[in-house]
Amino acid sequence: MIDQYIGVWLLTMYDCIVVGAGPAGAATAYHLAKQGHSVLLVEKQTLPRYKPCSGAVSPSVAEYFDFDFTPAIDRTMRRVRYTYKLGDPIEAELTTADPIWMVKREVFDQFLVQQAQNQGALLKDNTAVSAIENKGDYWRVITAGEVLEAAYLVAADGAQGPMAQWLGFPNLALRSASVLEVPAPVGDDCAINFEFGLVKQGCAWNFPKGESYSIGAATFLGQGATDYRKVLAKYSQSFGVSLSQGAFHSHPLKLWDGNHPLHTHRALLVGEAAAIVDPLSAEGIRPGMVSGVRAAEAIHAALGGSLDALANYTATIHNTWGEDMPWAKRISGLFFRVPGLGYRVGIKRPTATNRLGQILAGEVRYADIASRVMKRLSGGLLSG
Repeated sequence: MIDQYIGVWLLTMYDCIVVGAGPAGAATAYHLAKQGHSVLLVEKQTLPRYKPCSGAVSPSVAEYFDFDFTPAIDRTMRRVRYTYKLGDPIEAELTTADPIWMVKREVFDQFLVQQAQNQGALLKDNTAVSAIENKGDYWRVITAGEVLEAAYLVAADGAQGPMAQWLGFPNLALRSASVLEVPAPVGDDCAINFEFGLVKQGCAWNFPKGESYSIGAATFLGQGATDYRKVLAKYSQSFGVSLSQGAFHSHPLKLWDGNHPLHTHRALLVGEAAAIVDPLSAEGIRPGMVSGVRAAEAIHAALGGSLDALANYTATIHNTWGEDMPWAKRISGLFFRVPGLGYRVGIKRPTATNRLGQILAGEVRYADIASRVMKRLSGGLLSG
């Protein structure tokens, strides 16, 4: 770090400032700090903080880190249950090497931030960024209480954060999702639940935690609702709980909708700020963390003198994540237009849950299964 006087201020020049302390931002900070770089995480809320999110995480994310995630996991799950309009239930077991993690974001995010701090990253929470200024060979980040400076800047402030717009990236469409958090007894025989039919062109779900349910809903096509209270009130009753027992939250989703640049002069986008959210499953935690890992690699290379490092970050995300997501979007477009058909010819197939687990674990890409899935859905539509 380089200290410099500007007026009466003594400013510290960080190697990188990461704005947003969610999984993507914390992953970026962790890997940069581990490489010996000076990193500052800036978070507008006081940590730990609640984040509306159903909290399912693929354990495959652990391969990018060298610490044990066990303290941040609330429950592990293999059993999956599907319904269509609350009927025609199907149950299956995930066959992946490890079960899916169920996490509470206030615990999981704080745990990741602490791991970054253990590597030397610094944290300023309860600190909202009010403006940024490009100074040529560094960025100035302005908050209510001070001015911060860094050679590189990472925007990890989520779907509604202002950083992407301030950096000159295009505004992307947002969708609305809702989550009902209900404290309730959860038995050992619980399952990851998906419901198709209650939400037009979307779905509802219930992801159990240790002693609570996270019951959510969202649409994936069309305009969609802005408030899913009625849907969640009806769906929650099937689990013996009610809307009045829990806390209701609405939150935006920034689903992937085509590749776009993820870098600009000395700055990168990661996580949901970059729309790195699966347009079929709405999975965002694992891919967001992976984007943070790749961003850290790029900034490390840039600090080492590589002129193409940030452009290579965009290319890497496009050539991996972005190359597969068009297939996810096509499947989503077919499935959610006719979910009853999709349920009959897709979800009810014995291999469906295996494929779901393999995709979440990164063992199978959408491109590997898309032609068969789309042919099945299209054939069912024509015959029906």
